[in-house]
Amino acid sequence: MSEAMGAAVVGAGYWGPNLVRNIQNSPRMRLRWVCDLDVERARRVVGPYSTVRTTSSLDDLLEDPDVVAVAVATPAATHADVAMRALDAGKHILVEKPLASSSAEAVKLVDAAEERGLVLMCDHTYCYTPAVMKIRELAHAGELGDIHYVDSVRINLGLVQRDVDVLWDLAPHDLSILDFILPSGVVPEAVSAQGADPIGAGRACVAYLTLSLTGGAIAHVHVNWLSPTKIRTTIVGGSRRTLVWDDLNPTQRLAIHDRGVDLSSADSLGDQARREMMISYRSGDMVAPALVEREALASVMSEWADAISEGRPARTDGRAGLRVLDVLEAASRSLEYHGATVPLRVDR
Repeated sequence: MSEAMGAAVVGAGYWGPNLVRNIQNSPRMRLRWVCDLDVERARRVVGPYSTVRTTSSLDDLLEDPDVVAVAVATPAATHADVAMRALDAGKHILVEKPLASSSAEAVKLVDAAEERGLVLMCDHTYCYTPAVMKIRELAHAGELGDIHYVDSVRINLGLVQRDVDVLWDLAPHDLSILDFILPSGVVPEAVSAQGADPIGAGRACVAYLTLSLTGGAIAHVHVNWLSPTKIRTTIVGGSRRTLVWDDLNPTQRLAIHDRGVDLSSADSLGDQARREMMISYRSGDMVAPALVEREALASVMSEWADAISEGRPARTDGRAGLRVLDVLEAASRSLEYHGATVPLRVDR
């Protein structure tokens, strides 16, 4: 598209203003509408001198032929309904996480978008940070070797949510990142989850997920609302190198270590050596790649615009959102069964 595409934002609450700002800053898009049930809140978001129209009616923007793309930032329980109405109106969609309240709803959205030839994109914002984009690049290029394990920690003294447990609140970030960075042929196959509610909140406030990956690899996610310290770290261990991402360290977010464990093939060893340890330890250099800092949401907008103009799925498309929901639902079932391993159902 040579002209900026018309866009609208539905929902002017917590995340909506960020979408409004980034759409307005995008040379590829022109914001035409902001919709919220509280129209005064929508007006405050766009400002008193803006030419962007505001409304409390979704129909107003869906009936505007100049609106090509609609970003949905309403409460999660309404995502499926709002997104489906927009798809029925022929609009390309960007939906906040989670894509829907259930995988069944998400399947309907994915099918509807594909039948209509429309872009359905999930705003998995972390996936578009410079650090995660670099991790994906290295993993997909084989720079880390075969993936052996992924260990992610996302803990802080956070707000205990009223409607969801800590899994559904925090783990979608880590699960979307995992889905984004794993190389082709490596996928989660099953999940087990353990959780606790030590403060009597009525839902899990601390949880641990363990995912079985293709080829015997493993991924572990720790989420916690009750930690007095804030930690955001992910370790990706490979057969060649191990990568450490510390999102709270602005001077060295990524560190790639050429250190690890090597296992010699028994065929390459003599009789005496076979009787000894076949494990050796490798100690090499650490490299901290330079990252060009850019707001992740600006990259989300660029990817959304590219996917629409090129007629292709977005990197974090509806199916990516569906895969995350599948893991969350399986993890919830595992919690009910006291940590039992639950196979994943979505074709990955």
